[in-house]
Amino acid sequence: MNFLGKHFLAEFYDCNRDVLNDETKISGIMTEAVRVSGSTIIRPFFHKFSPHGISGIIVIAESHLAVHTWPEYGFAALDIFSCHDLNYSETLKYISNNIGAGRYSIISIKRGVDINSPSDSPAEYPEPEKIYL
Repeated sequence: MNFLGKHFLAEFYDCNRDVLNDETKISGIMTEAVRVSGSTIIRPFFHKFSPHGISGIIVIAESHLAVHTWPEYGFAALDIFSCHDLNYSETLKYISNNIGAGRYSIISIKRGVDINSPSDSPAEYPEPEKIYL
């Protein structure tokens, strides 16, 4: 069965709190992560909350990368969705290393319909796959 895309849901713990609260650093890390992934940037958007936290998304030709940070907890949530094969492992390692994550949890799920089915029936989703960097 072939799916339309792959979606990675990553949670990073024990991160560098200063990095997680720096919009310039987070946008730079995410922008470089797109380069590492081999994707094409369409448009980035980042917002810093008061008193802390950043949310950002980079729309890529292949779909998107999004991040949400909680510096007060040393936590960042990230998702990468793509309809093409990207360099996921290196991309996630790059982000993890640059936000100083002490530990992480990453799962991958397949998205969309079975593209081999003539009826475009919904995909039968397997259990999420645990990812190790």
